[in-house]
Amino acid sequence: MAQPYSARSRAIEPFHVMALLARANELQAAGHDVIHLEIGEPDFTTAAPIVAAGQAALGAGHTRYTAARGLPALREAIAGFYGQRYGLSIDPERILITPGGSGALLLASSLLVDPGKHWLLADPGYPCNRHFLRLVEGGAQLVPVGPQDNYQLNAGLVDRYWNQDSVGALVASPANPTGTVLDRDALAGLSAATRAQGGHLVVDEIYHGLTYGMEAPSVLEVDDQAFVLNSFSKYFGMTGWRLGWLVAPPAAVADLEKLAQNLYISAPSMAQHAALACFEPETLDILEQRRGEFARRRDYLLPALRELGFRIAVEPQGAFYLYADISAFGGDAFAFCRHFLETEHVAITPGLDFGRHQAAHHVRFAYTQSLERLEEAVQRIARGLRSWQG
Repeated sequence: MAQPYSARSRAIEPFHVMALLARANELQAAGHDVIHLEIGEPDFTTAAPIVAAGQAALGAGHTRYTAARGLPALREAIAGFYGQRYGLSIDPERILITPGGSGALLLASSLLVDPGKHWLLADPGYPCNRHFLRLVEGGAQLVPVGPQDNYQLNAGLVDRYWNQDSVGALVASPANPTGTVLDRDALAGLSAATRAQGGHLVVDEIYHGLTYGMEAPSVLEVDDQAFVLNSFSKYFGMTGWRLGWLVAPPAAVADLEKLAQNLYISAPSMAQHAALACFEPETLDILEQRRGEFARRRDYLLPALRELGFRIAVEPQGAFYLYADISAFGGDAFAFCRHFLETEHVAITPGLDFGRHQAAHHVRFAYTQSLERLEEAVQRIARGLRSWQG
């Protein structure tokens, strides 16, 4: 009899929403009109200048490996973007281009986490973070957070939950699933707290650019030794191109490059050439127009859901999610999501995918559909609430 698969593979949980997505696809195939509010992917296709740059790169034969750290021109363009958007002077040598933001997380966790050690993570939070830690034989110390904490770790929570196995803290700003943002003071407090413990601060800035009525500060404005994860998927709309980056302290670059060489050789070359167009004024104008559209969607959906009885205690400042408490309706989140999918053909994500703290009483809405589709979804949800028996 064959040996069982690895303990790490058994410990990594699947996305609960995938079962709902499979059912949603079945309903669509049967001719039903499903409104997808469950997927964390912008509904816009990649902006035309980026697509054109990718096509030109293919036509020019740019299909070979690049250096493990990525195209020098792209790393320089990203450094220039930090100067333009944040007023920061970042040495391009500190930037590594990765296969998606996931590649950046893989590098950071591989570098910083030994077996049996862990990072502090907010609960609720993006589930793959803790799964990557398990993959490198480390772990996640999930810290329960709620509206009183802006759904974020803070210096006090770091001090309270840090123990002998802690080696760092990972935070996200803006955060998935809550859309909350860490301001400069909060980032500075987290930096001081982790440094005092001898640990590393890792910040997921993947949703930077998708903030509304304010700009999210980069942790690099207050801590030049922090590790920053970012991606071309969300603000830049390049989800399927699988491209991200990591900004690291200078002392870490050589070891990270070695890991990159062994883990994936290089990020996709044609995607890197395409991404050079991301920073052109024409492209940025398109992306800012899309940010404005996401703001309009949030400003419609947030009060509409509150009026229906969903409790959204903290107004999200970024990303494209609303994390809603369904306690007023009774029942558990998975059954709640299943009900709306089956009866009203509206797909939403149960809180179980984002952690354990009050997860059974929360759902996430992604406003990655047009305003007209969101209006239709609200009408269906209102109708579905009348038939829901929690």
